Amino acid sequence: MSTGVAAKVAMAALEKLVGASGRLELVGHTKDGALAYVDYAHKPDALENVLNSVRPFTTGRVVVVFGCGGDRDRGKRPIMGDIACRLADIVIVTDDNPRSEEPASIRAEIMAAASCASEIGDRAKAIREAVGMLKSGDTLIVAGKGHEEGQTIGSVTLPFSDHAEVRKALEELKS
Repeated sequence: MSTGVAAKVAMAALEKLVGASGRLELVGHTKDGALAYVDYAHKPDALENVLNSVRPFTTGRVVVVFGCGGDRDRGKRPIMGDIACRLADIVIVTDDNPRSEEPASIRAEIMAAASCASEIGDRAKAIREAVGMLKSGDTLIVAGKGHEEGQTIGSVTLPFSDHAEVRKALEELKS
């Protein structure tokens, strides 16, 4: 290697590498091997990149759950809806920090360009639905919150974790 590190040493170090929380983070899998990831993708290019990244390694369907934040760039909403429908096989549009905006209005702006999508406002329910439909070879991406541990509605941030909701839904499948 050009830095003088032996290949064996470099490979051993790579095996211990831990990625950033909420960045294409594997949260779990179903008993038949469908994978569930959480990713912070909350902008069009990030959503496009994460969906393109998993496609070559997915033998089944790519499923994405995402929403757009309130009081933020409204122009990206239809763009993200279009990207999701072009690059995923199943799309569920949900709430993601609506803040002072009406959540249904945010979802409607996404859905205007996402004719393939289902709409489930309750993020926990959307995640449960997505996990429940996974089959062997599928990949689920729950996008938008990543490492965040809250859902901001109005001026209140309620405890919420995509990681915890995915894990809970996977556990429910086992029982």
